[in-house]
Amino acid sequence: MGVAVSHQCEKFAELPDDPGAGPPVGMEAIMAKNTKSKPRKSAASKPRKPVAKSAPRRKPAARTKSRRAPRQKFTVSHHDERDFRTGLRNYAKYRDLGISKATDGMVQAHVIRFVPPSRPEEVAKRHYHDVDFQMVYVLKGWLRSEFEGQGEVLLRTGACWIQPPRIKHTVLEYSDDCEVLEIILPAEFETVMLE
Repeated sequence: MGVAVSHQCEKFAELPDDPGAGPPVGMEAIMAKNTKSKPRKSAASKPRKPVAKSAPRRKPAARTKSRRAPRQKFTVSHHDERDFRTGLRNYAKYRDLGISKATDGMVQAHVIRFVPPSRPEEVAKRHYHDVDFQMVYVLKGWLRSEFEGQGEVLLRTGACWIQPPRIKHTVLEYSDDCEVLEIILPAEFETVMLE
């Protein structure tokens, strides 16, 4: 049996392992059970605060194979300069980390190396990605981007951000040594150019 602490840390209750065992037992009963001493008498003059009752615990559902979570395979991708290839944009080279194949298309992960020099007339194209999830982490260098509802953001080495699905954004410029790690779900997605 586990002990749960309420949100405000005022009350304790023992949660039964069996969801059909009934409601949680109060702290006084726990003390009496564990120490063989009588529970403390509560002051009758003090009104007790009402305690919100939580829903009874349910047994976890049996694990079933999800249609959305394909079987994953172990994979390792070691750095090799020859793995950087032209991809979605002419101003960047992409190193596929093998995650798409290992997850049967559930996740894409790649290192993006921006090709110097930064040319705003080439990179500053407003667009969005039709994805479920997109996370980017700056491995080295910096880039300046503009995000719908957020404005311009300067992202330096170590910066990490999530781009919500279909957020409109524009890469404005980047350093000559800029590299980012990008993780996207699903692996295959559409990029919609707005300009």
